[in-house]
Amino acid sequence: MNRLLDPENPVMEFITRIVYSVYLNILWFICCIPIVTAGASTTALFYVTLKMVKKEEGNITSQFFRAFKENFAFSTKVWLIMLGTGIVLGVDGFVLYHMRFENWFWTVLTAVFMVVVVAYAIIAMYIFPLMAHFENTIRMMFFNSIMIGMRFLLCTALMAVIYFVMAFIIINIFTPAVIFGEGLCAFLCSYMLSRILILCEPQENTDPADGSAEE
Repeated sequence: MNRLLDPENPVMEFITRIVYSVYLNILWFICCIPIVTAGASTTALFYVTLKMVKKEEGNITSQFFRAFKENFAFSTKVWLIMLGTGIVLGVDGFVLYHMRFENWFWTVLTAVFMVVVVAYAIIAMYIFPLMAHFENTIRMMFFNSIMIGMRFLLCTALMAVIYFVMAFIIINIFTPAVIFGEGLCAFLCSYMLSRILILCEPQENTDPADGSAEE
C-alpha cells in the first residue's frame, strides 16, 4: 500500500498529472471566455502539457499565464483565421447538407468540402502545439501543421479519436466529464506530440573532422 501511494510511483505520477490536467482545463476554459483569447489559451495549455509529459512543468499556474502572455498576439491572429475559416466551413456544410442534389456536381462539391474539413481538423490539432514549441511565421505554421499531420497519420488518427471520444462522452453519456475536457485531451495528445516535435526540431550539422557543430 505504501508503495502504491508513493508520489514517485508511476501510477501515482500519472494520476497526479490527470488532476493537473483538470486544473489546466479550468484555466483554459476561463481564459477562453472572451472567445478572442481562445488561441492564446490553447497555446498556453499545450505549452504546459508538453512540459508535463517530460516532467518539466514546474509551477503550472505561472507557466500557463507566462505562455499565455508571451504568445497572445501571435496566437490570437492564428485563432482569428481559424475561427473565420471554421465559420465559413460551417455555413458551407449547412448549405450543402440542405441542398442534397442527386447529381455529380453536388457529389464533387461534397467531396471537396470533406477534404477541406479534414485538412482543417488536422491543422486545428497541430497548430497550437506547434506555436507552443516553435517560433515561425503564420504561413509556415499553417503549412507545417498540415504537413506534420499528414506525415504522422497514425498519431493524427489517434489524437482525433481522443477528441472524438471525449466529445461523445460529454454529449451523450456523462456531461460533467466536461471538467476533464480539453485539458485531458491535450495532456494525452502531448505524449505523442512531444515525440513528434522532437523529430521536427532542426538538426545541427556536425563536421565529422572535428565533431563541432556548424555555425
